[in-house]
Amino acid sequence: MRRPHLRGGVRLYGRARPVARWRGSACRSRGARDRSARAVTHYDPNARPRVIVTTDPELDDLNSMLRLVLYSNEIDIAALVYSSSQFHHAGSADLGIAPHRWPAPGDRMHIDIAVDAYEKAYANLVRHDARYPDPQDLRALVRVGNVVDVGDVSAPTPGSDLVRDVLLGDAPGKVFAEAWGGTNTIARALMSIEEEFAGTDRWREIYELITRRTVITAFAEQDPTFAEYIRPHWPELEFRDVATVAWGYFAFAVVSDEDREYLSPDWMRENITGVGPIGAEYRVWGDGKQMAASFDEEDYFGIADATEGELARLGYRVWCPVQPAGSWLSEGDTSTFAMHIDNGLRNWRDPSFGGWGGRQVRDDADPYRWRSVGDWGLQTEGPVVDRGEAAQWFGAYQRDLAARLRWSVTDTFEGANHAPRVIPRGGLALAASPGESLALAFDVEDPDGDAVEVRAWIDAGPSTATAEVSASPDGVRVRVSPDALAADVIHVLVEAQDDGAPRLSGYARYVLTVG
Repeated sequence: MRRPHLRGGVRLYGRARPVARWRGSACRSRGARDRSARAVTHYDPNARPRVIVTTDPELDDLNSMLRLVLYSNEIDIAALVYSSSQFHHAGSADLGIAPHRWPAPGDRMHIDIAVDAYEKAYANLVRHDARYPDPQDLRALVRVGNVVDVGDVSAPTPGSDLVRDVLLGDAPGKVFAEAWGGTNTIARALMSIEEEFAGTDRWREIYELITRRTVITAFAEQDPTFAEYIRPHWPELEFRDVATVAWGYFAFAVVSDEDREYLSPDWMRENITGVGPIGAEYRVWGDGKQMAASFDEEDYFGIADATEGELARLGYRVWCPVQPAGSWLSEGDTSTFAMHIDNGLRNWRDPSFGGWGGRQVRDDADPYRWRSVGDWGLQTEGPVVDRGEAAQWFGAYQRDLAARLRWSVTDTFEGANHAPRVIPRGGLALAASPGESLALAFDVEDPDGDAVEVRAWIDAGPSTATAEVSASPDGVRVRVSPDALAADVIHVLVEAQDDGAPRLSGYARYVLTVG
């Protein structure tokens, strides 16, 4: 796997000791709480975060949702809510608003499709990790939010009420409200909170609770509600724009030559679309499916083996170059929850750390806003760049998805591969001096007892100083540059990759602060 920021990287080889299967009490997702429940003020920034998902019916939202349910053992999902965006809305005959790119009435929509598929695979998945939630617990979190029009916040909905309850409810750590479409259902939830508490003696407590622990993550702004309501009324609410090219329709333009394999029809068929009930629902190029029943000039992805000229003659506007039938299509919103996967990169704790979903930097114009590295957004005209530094992780994340799909069809733990883990001996935040040499001691545990290759390198993206990395018998040694200045930070990444099929990785992120 390509590592563009490798500096002084080292490799260690060995066989990790096997560990017990991941057991323990199952972690059950939480449903709606009583709207009158008193908001709690306890907050621990290191506690496991809670996640709200709002999503429109873009075809790649289905793919991201299918991946999400496969990671529901790692993520505390609190709400799964349909919402609108500038690209999709349900319309209303009573209001004279026509639907736009919305499934026909009665069609099974993408959250429900993903949960249905998950239910079929659950008996196998839980054999690989007991933390997978019961399918009915996930189903209880599904709601319809504000879907009538672009930026619809006209009234509370079952979806916005659930988001409201989660934002106010008992959450020991951060609450991430993800907008895979527009932010309007999240905005409507915040409006309901403001309408109930503004002007009361609890407003300051509620405002501080929400702004202290809530983070909105979004693939850009897909409606006007953040700019028009959320930011003016909640000026201290953290917003992370996590848009990346690597997880979208233009992935083929930014992944490494080595990782192009993971976009190919053969790899997709063998590892994704041909594997079990979850893989069977996954959208790829030329699969014969469309987002909505009516003609859409931009939705030509399901048509197999047509040239751009042939598509143009059929009335399509070819905004994304055609790929071979069966190829990777898109998972644009996968970057929103990649940070919550417990792989050791710790991206959710600090957006500047980076991880499988990319890396963010603070916006110069708004201290509470973070944007993906680079600037591409929702443009469909070049140049296409690796926005968010996500492409370097593409292969690892795809292989991990392939392993979890294999779990979904394998009824024994021993019959599939599971990722190794890097277990630090001591803290991950270390103090250092210019020129100092430090030892990073850790253990590597592999659930299957596989042989493991360990690599270490400096993650240059968030680092402000350099260091040399060298091998030692017990781990990794880092020598800080003599030129490092006080308050500089150095991020050292340790990766353990097993030799299983597929090859899987675990990480540890050490952050050295120069004093």
